[in-house]
Amino acid sequence: MKNILKTSATAVALTLGANVALAEEQVVVYHWFEYIPQDLIDKFTAETGIKVVMDTFDSNEALLASLKAGAIGTYDVAVPGDYMVSIMNTEGLLDTIKDGELANKANIAPEWADPAFDKGRQHSIPYQWGSTSFSVNRDVFSGPINSTDILFNPPAELDGKINMLDSQGEVMALASLHQGIPQCSTDRDQLKALNDMLQNAKSHWASFNSDTAKEVLVSGDAAAGMIYDGFSAKAREEGANVEYAFPTQGYVVWMDNVVLLKDAPNRANGLKFMDFLLVPENIAAVTNYARYGAGVTGVTPFLDPELATLPEAQVPETAGAGVFIEPCDEATQAVYDTIWTNLKK
Repeated sequence: MKNILKTSATAVALTLGANVALAEEQVVVYHWFEYIPQDLIDKFTAETGIKVVMDTFDSNEALLASLKAGAIGTYDVAVPGDYMVSIMNTEGLLDTIKDGELANKANIAPEWADPAFDKGRQHSIPYQWGSTSFSVNRDVFSGPINSTDILFNPPAELDGKINMLDSQGEVMALASLHQGIPQCSTDRDQLKALNDMLQNAKSHWASFNSDTAKEVLVSGDAAAGMIYDGFSAKAREEGANVEYAFPTQGYVVWMDNVVLLKDAPNRANGLKFMDFLLVPENIAAVTNYARYGAGVTGVTPFLDPELATLPEAQVPETAGAGVFIEPCDEATQAVYDTIWTNLKK
């Protein structure tokens, strides 16, 4: 009897220990603000027993700065934009996903399976993709909005009522399109003209803010503003009479990705989280919530039907080309960093 009791007690202790260990399992995610539904996080935890601990950032540059300042080794996965994946890899901040570590890797859509910023998807999986341009409150301004002049040389109705994203890569890319120059120009005259244009445009802006880019349009605190297409769609759904612009000079296209970070404290759980997001039904939940596009095949049956007709997803023939943000070499980037720093003063 003693042996039976001892064996039973040991079994209970092992079971309790396993449950405690399971409860303590976690994955630490560094993520954009307001970008994933809580229901999906709860579903991941329910299916795996892994708790999701999440911190947020509001720009690719803020993500990079935080990791380089000592946060590497704190997070398991992060969600950088396309060009930032390339930069983070060059900086040695990414781990390599070995063959067979992601059971659902075949679900990646062919057009996103071998991107230039991460050939062969060695470090990342696709998350969401979309565009960055600007939206205008049609109660305030009824004129044409198919030009980047709206931001950089605005009409009187919008003067002092513009919010800009606090995102160096996107502001500088859109400014370069406005000027008609390369994103990583090394021409001194072009760079001086770019700096002068931005300094003059700054006098017409009300604010720099990314995480409230939607809210200021909904509240009326801004009459126009740089914004992500999904954020613009959500602003309309919340009652703002805004129209999203596709300027003739062009606009920014982006793909956000989930990367496996170097020295991830919960590496195996990070991979489980990534694999979970490669399931069509799961990543479709992000698309339905954020109003962007998914980079996974098989999502269509799970998507809200209205996504197919969102105005923010209908690119007119008059629009200029959509361009990805280009990473510059170190010396050129230093010049752009100086222009940005002076702009933010």
